[in-house]
Amino acid sequence: MSGPDQVTTLAQVAAEAAKCTRCRLAGTRTNVVFGMGNPDADLMFVGEGPGAEEDRQGLPFVGRSGQLLDRLIRQEIGIGRESCYIANVILCRPPQNRDPLPDEIEACNPYLEAKLELIEPRVVVTLGNFATRLLLGTAEGISRLRGRTYEFRKGHLVPTYHPSAALRGGGEIVAQMRADLVRAKRLLETRTS
Repeated sequence: MSGPDQVTTLAQVAAEAAKCTRCRLAGTRTNVVFGMGNPDADLMFVGEGPGAEEDRQGLPFVGRSGQLLDRLIRQEIGIGRESCYIANVILCRPPQNRDPLPDEIEACNPYLEAKLELIEPRVVVTLGNFATRLLLGTAEGISRLRGRTYEFRKGHLVPTYHPSAALRGGGEIVAQMRADLVRAKRLLETRTS
């Protein structure tokens, strides 16, 4: 990453990430999936990592999980993905969509930290265990952490389930995700001075 005294933009960080070889996933990826959306967004979503369709297109949450996420964001927050920023803990798809390994998460973390620093979202919604545990620095699972808000940097963090869990788990998980997104919307509506 660039030195601390250099001005960095998301485009510069993305260009650096595009040629990243910090971990084994560089050898199996089709595309680096850096993130997408409004670089000045008040709301940022952080998921786990790219799946097959994301790896193919180079964009986050474009498969079935992404379609569900887009629908829930529109219905519960009233915005489209162009108004927020969507990223993942890791930038490259693990083979067979396995869970990311600790050293892969560590290798990608500087990119996520740079995005958080540059975007400065007021509300971060973590999607699933990996993003929630990393950003809250906890080993607790999403089932115990969701349903509340947490102070995070200069704003708040709202943990919720990953949309893929909702696709597998059905209506109850979707309802809990909706409640979490309403919680995020309320935080966005509360102006801080």
